[in-house]
Amino acid sequence: MSPTPFTMSDPVAPTGYSWEATSEQVAARYGIPVDRVVRFDLNTSPTPPDLAARILASGEFETSLSEYPPSDYRRLTEAAAGRYGVPIEEILVGAGADEILDIVAKTFLPAGGAAIVPVPSYAMYRVLTEQRAARLIAIPRLGADAGYAIDAARIRAATPEADLLWLCSPNNPTGLPEPDGTIASLLAAMLDDATADGRTAPVVVLDEAYAEFTGSSLHPLRASYPRLIVVRTLSKAYALAGLRVGFALAARPAIAAMEPYRPPGSVSTVSVTVATRALEDDAIVRDAVERVASERDRLTSALDRVGWHPGPSRTNFLLVAFESPERVAEVADGLLRRGLVPRTFPATHPLADHLRLTVRSTDEDDRLIAAAAELEAVREGTSR
Repeated sequence: MSPTPFTMSDPVAPTGYSWEATSEQVAARYGIPVDRVVRFDLNTSPTPPDLAARILASGEFETSLSEYPPSDYRRLTEAAAGRYGVPIEEILVGAGADEILDIVAKTFLPAGGAAIVPVPSYAMYRVLTEQRAARLIAIPRLGADAGYAIDAARIRAATPEADLLWLCSPNNPTGLPEPDGTIASLLAAMLDDATADGRTAPVVVLDEAYAEFTGSSLHPLRASYPRLIVVRTLSKAYALAGLRVGFALAARPAIAAMEPYRPPGSVSTVSVTVATRALEDDAIVRDAVERVASERDRLTSALDRVGWHPGPSRTNFLLVAFESPERVAEVADGLLRRGLVPRTFPATHPLADHLRLTVRSTDEDDRLIAAAAELEAVREGTSR
């Protein structure tokens, strides 16, 4: 019997989830050298900007390594304000987007409350909701033919019950942004409904971790919907996931409510220094987005020729549909035995018959393409 591929399981209780296996665990389980393991499951980039290595080599950081970084992250906040086009008082710095999401949950999601999640989406929304002892209101997205767009009508109908709405655009793991105008129209309708009912509109979290790949952001909507919190990160397009730097962009009252929950000094002085310089350099994100887009197109075409058919994507990953969860398990096992780690989904997940695959370097992607061709050839030989 083939071993079950490693996955991050969907939680059923605050203690019912686990994180993805490490590369060392994958190597040990499948008997391969750890340096042959390639992570196609984490949506990270293998090519950090050159300036990161230069700064690390120089040892010239925001403060000495024996000291904490400035408590207000002033230079980093100013750089982010310049990059995103918002006032510095409307930015909150965190240790990656995940810490920002955690702070939002601690601030706005009370025990016994409720949060809406259009599913499928990023698994941490459910984790954070259940950690807060809140109720999850899962609303299925529209199907693949509709680009997995949110069901805005059902979300709007559920908002009177909710303290918080988790949104992600472009969405992970489906790879596409919401159709133009969908989120703006939903926010306007939610605000109208709340005003008419004499209640407070729910907080809306818009996770834009992949926004650089679309070249646009909806953070200006915070002016008309003051309870909108937009989340950004340097983990994806900037290829700096290891630094753990993220931001909340929101109207000042929302930022002020979150500030007491921000840990002191959770972003290191090394991260602050590199992130500040990266945000100030226009070429870094432009070149990275162009590289990913080009490689994404090449990988998509190559996999399509092999017989795998990725859906459209505006991110640094592809979603590939197979005919059944059983076929996915076979493919995932075949990839893992070759040191290639795909993102799989639990049997109860709406994408259980899919794999999510990160766009990586040309050489790494060539290994994936070759493996896909081998697995398809084996399957064809078996079927004969």
